[in-house]
Amino acid sequence: MAAEPKPKPKLIFVVTEDWFFWSHRRPMAQAALAAGFEVAVATRVAAHGERIRALGLTVHPLSWRRGNLGPWASLAAILRLYRLYRRERPLIVQHVSLKPALLGGVAAALARVPAVVSVVTGTGYLGSWRSLKARLVAAVARALWRRLLLRGRRWVIVENDDDRASFAKLRPGAAERIVVIAGSGVDLERFQPAPEPPAPPVVAAYVGRMIAIKGIGTLVEAQQQVRNRGVDLRLVLVGAPDPENPTSIDEATLARWQSLPGVSWLGRQEDVRAVWANAHIAVLTSLGGEGLPMSLVEAAAMGRPIIATAVPGNRAIAQAGVNALLVPPEDPDALAAALMELAGDPERRRRFGAAGRRLAEGSLSADAIAAATAALYRRVRSELQGKRP
Repeated sequence: MAAEPKPKPKLIFVVTEDWFFWSHRRPMAQAALAAGFEVAVATRVAAHGERIRALGLTVHPLSWRRGNLGPWASLAAILRLYRLYRRERPLIVQHVSLKPALLGGVAAALARVPAVVSVVTGTGYLGSWRSLKARLVAAVARALWRRLLLRGRRWVIVENDDDRASFAKLRPGAAERIVVIAGSGVDLERFQPAPEPPAPPVVAAYVGRMIAIKGIGTLVEAQQQVRNRGVDLRLVLVGAPDPENPTSIDEATLARWQSLPGVSWLGRQEDVRAVWANAHIAVLTSLGGEGLPMSLVEAAAMGRPIIATAVPGNRAIAQAGVNALLVPPEDPDALAAALMELAGDPERRRRFGAAGRRLAEGSLSADAIAAATAALYRRVRSELQGKRP
């Protein structure tokens, strides 16, 4: 009588929103499937539940919201995750972003999950906003990261070397379990280099959420400076406000910006390839807290030069003098000068764009990210071999 096949080990991804899993974490889940795991996703389900199931993944709906960090909501989320982990008995849980990492870290410890992988996709609001509330929450978060993310059989994935160094300082003995995997990877077949559109006008584009920590106000101010100097520079803003982020930009402000000369706000676009095909320059003027900006990786894959602020995360894809010009955050004068420089130099735009494509073809491709992720899963399994309770 043939022996029954050995059940596959379970891996559960915990992500706050289903759209974020769909847009940023599919390659990791597919790498887990290829590595022999039974894979599930625990998330708040809005529009992508059936798409996720169609990949061969189980979906566990969660009712939490990113913006709700109150004590009762946090305790309820920990309890839900604890019950999920006790019922499903995963070998590994992978928490994506800081809220799942902190709340899920508590639940995983209580449920005695054998291994936990936390993916830190930048520090966002906590790493860039200067309000008293943000600083206090960040201080508490760092203390919790040290205890929940870097003890025992726990691994942390960060998206850039700056974040790796920051986490290693929290617990130097855990440095070997902090791994850099550069974002989600870009599909090089889908994001192909595109020829520049005719110029003038020169078009600079920002793709991302409409939140103040991305420095969009500074970008608009700089673009208006450039136009006041007689250069026909257009600015295209692509993305929607994010009401659950404390720095979300209201639609009245977006409408006011759109009334300015040369500024367009297109809202959220499902397929951004047309945005980059019709732009000459990709711009991200974040105040900080970035992991590895997917918008810049996709723009680089399509051969677009970059202007970005010199903050962690941005520097991982925007390399000064190679494919990008870097400027200080919240400096509209420096940003205006950089915009004028690239707007007036088509040869440098071409050279930067070609270099950006080469960067995307290296360690930033979807295949490279999948290989690095699968290697980490093999490492975790080998260290757990025979140790599961």
